[in-house]
Amino acid sequence: MSPGKLVLIIGPSGVGKSVILKKLRTRHPEFHFPRSATTRDRRTGEGNELYKFVGDAEFDELLAGKKLLEWATVHEGARYGTLVDEIIPPIQEGKIVIREVDVQGFDSIRAHPLFADGTHVLQSIFILPESTDQLIAHITNRAPIIPDELKRRIASIERELTYEKLCTTSVKNIEGKLEETLKDVERFIAMK
Repeated sequence: MSPGKLVLIIGPSGVGKSVILKKLRTRHPEFHFPRSATTRDRRTGEGNELYKFVGDAEFDELLAGKKLLEWATVHEGARYGTLVDEIIPPIQEGKIVIREVDVQGFDSIRAHPLFADGTHVLQSIFILPESTDQLIAHITNRAPIIPDELKRRIASIERELTYEKLCTTSVKNIEGKLEETLKDVERFIAMK
């Protein structure tokens, strides 16, 4: 069996990472899509497919036991983390593990001893927008946004775009050409 690997999908907010991931889940049941640990409340009708719901004490135990590759506190104080047990065993079984992360998660995972020393294969795909203007249009079309928040988001986008050069490859997500984007992503994932 060929050795497995972790493929991280990163890119700025609004670039289409979630849509790409959703399509990959449908098209590639052979890939492993790990759950995240989270302290946020379960939403109505939400199952256990995407998240392992834990309390604050259990999250603290995961941290103390070094059972998270990376973690962050996000919206309204909820914590999210990438579970080692959701990543490493599938890689050791020869599976391709696909994970969407933000730039902070990317930094943490690539610096983690399980990947930094080459013990496990780590590759990354940076999803590029067609243009910064297109990305800003996506964000402003989602919901009304105040000018100060828009300035903060644009600064964040510019900082996130600098991560392209740190990734193994990049793929441009062109409006109306999702199938081409997916084929490019799939082609890269298939590479050794």
